[in-house]
Amino acid sequence: MDTQNPSAPPRAHIRVAGSTHPNRAHRTGGLQHDNTRHTTRFVVIGNHLAQHPELSLLAIGLGTHLQSLPKGAPADIKSLASRFPEGATRIAAALRELESHGYLRRERVRTPSGRIVTRTISCNQPAAARQRAEPCRESVPSERREKRARRPLPAVPRPAYSGPGLLQAATDLLADLRRHDSRLLLSTDETAHLAPGVAAWLERDVTPAAVRRALTADLPPEGLRRPAALLAHRLASQLPPPAPFRAQATAPPPPVRYPLRTCDGCDRAFRAPAPTTHCRDCRTDLREAA
Repeated sequence: MDTQNPSAPPRAHIRVAGSTHPNRAHRTGGLQHDNTRHTTRFVVIGNHLAQHPELSLLAIGLGTHLQSLPKGAPADIKSLASRFPEGATRIAAALRELESHGYLRRERVRTPSGRIVTRTISCNQPAAARQRAEPCRESVPSERREKRARRPLPAVPRPAYSGPGLLQAATDLLADLRRHDSRLLLSTDETAHLAPGVAAWLERDVTPAAVRRALTADLPPEGLRRPAALLAHRLASQLPPPAPFRAQATAPPPPVRYPLRTCDGCDRAFRAPAPTTHCRDCRTDLREAA
């Protein structure tokens, strides 16, 4: 019973992985690197661009070239086509590839001289740029963004002489507009901006009722998006001319009051210029006696 079965198969050997097989020689083919650390004139390129799975080789190379250029270097199609042999058509296609994946942005800006030029912006990490932009948009409420982007109100006329009473009358008139049309509800800042314009109308001898009619007549039936801007436009475009100059009529001279004197004939007190010595009755008697 202790005799081993000579017909039993030998023990199977454990299979060794090919890469660690002792008799397997190490691979000597493939890419090898002979690197020296750069200390000057180098640029860091991420593997997300250098090994991008969707970009063409031309787009990857062009993106690498753009990231290596200094700020302000020409990066338009004509300049790149003169630098490389690929031609304008292939370079334009590669730029569109980079732009579609976020490695390139092209913006049209106006220079101080008034010309409109195209500015090329190379982005070395599009994913990080998107992450920076998205929290900023989410952290600012839409109401605040709309308020910041809102254009300033149009300028309004200014009175020649603005006293506190004139500006107060203009402010009261603007605050009362909401009673005539509920859409003309103005804020404190809007009222302060429009008050000098209303004061300029009042200064030109326009009655408050006429100013109110000019501001509230023929309003559009649909909702008013910026009622203060509409009122500012009307105050400036419909400003009446100054009132004609009217010279004040000269007042008649005050009546002359002669001093009291005593009549030499009847001792009556009367008023008369000198050298009259008799009252009117005594003067009449003297003329009849003569």
